[in-house]
Amino acid sequence: MKHGTKLRDRIATPGTTPLIGVYDMYSASVAAGHYDGMFVSGFGFAASYYGLPDIGFIAWPDMVAFTQRLRGAFPGHHLLVDIDDGYADPEVACHVVESLERIGASGVILEDQKRPRRCGHADGKQVLPLDEYLTKLEMVLRTRRDMVVVARTDATDEADIMERARCLAATDADVVLVDGVRDVEGIRRIREVVDGKPLLFNQIAGGKSPRLSLAELTDLGMDVAIYSTPCLFAAHEAMEAALAELKRADGRLPSVDPVRGIGVAASTRLLERNIARHHPKGAEDA
Repeated sequence: MKHGTKLRDRIATPGTTPLIGVYDMYSASVAAGHYDGMFVSGFGFAASYYGLPDIGFIAWPDMVAFTQRLRGAFPGHHLLVDIDDGYADPEVACHVVESLERIGASGVILEDQKRPRRCGHADGKQVLPLDEYLTKLEMVLRTRRDMVVVARTDATDEADIMERARCLAATDADVVLVDGVRDVEGIRRIREVVDGKPLLFNQIAGGKSPRLSLAELTDLGMDVAIYSTPCLFAAHEAMEAALAELKRADGRLPSVDPVRGIGVAASTRLLERNIARHHPKGAEDA
């Protein structure tokens, strides 16, 4: 079964499908042990690959190459890829979609922001004229063969949000995302406007949207939830703590719990799983 079809079928099952944001191969290796779906987050990739904020610095060949490495290591996982605004140009957006589908991405998210773009939970976002975005979206939809396409709006005006959500739901996009929804009532209004089209909810720590459980999102009619940055932010916090402790201990490394601690043995075992997914017999022998 093709990757797009597998994700589409998963979204159609009851409940809210979680996709965990990953920012490099190591974070993906950890996430793969807990969830069967990943979100290739633009925020996380811009931070990890460039050391820059998510305001439009990503070059599409870098994102395609990262996704290709992910698919190689995680052949059975769902991979939803953030392609921002399609890298500004509709023709480029279509080329990127073709490239991602060829290497096995499950789906993409295409937003309606205009440049300079912003993280979906940041202030100062501006959106393209609706007809201009719909033209780009339709080109992408004609280009994809099986891949899931999420149509995303970053509109902030209430009337504009509802109009865009309604129009996106009327296209052949598989899922609609209204980013930065501020409250549960807003979710309910959007659910009503899209009239049965699958909806995606973006959760990011410290963002504008409420913190909701999967059960709560299911009750609200959300079909997919992406968690953009839990791995990135957890790594940031853990690294700060570890380096502060290393400095306090005058450079002496902490002892590693042989059962639960993370040292060279545990880390190596984690990474060996990425080989084992392709060579299960070798993993059993090991």
